Amino acid sequence: MYLIWVIVVGGVIGWLAGNLIGRDVPGGVLGNVIVGFIGSWLGTELLGPRGPVLGGFHVIPAIVGAIIALLIFFALARGGAFRRR
Repeated sequence: MYLIWVIVVGGVIGWLAGNLIGRDVPGGVLGNVIVGFIGSWLGTELLGPRGPVLGGFHVIPAIVGAIIALLIFFALARGGAFRRR
């Protein structure tokens, strides 16, 4: 049951980060979960374990990290690394 809770919270964090920057996360629900996990790791490394914990994620650093991860992804995608031909 805990694993399902972690996946749901990771997905919500990824979805929220995508909404805050005004772009859809590629990959749908799975993309949101992946961005939530990467953002949680990145945000906790940059800001440390601060704020409330929900599903094993420190919420504030996870959202900030997910936003940073999405901005990096979209910058790389716009530069041509993931452009379709």
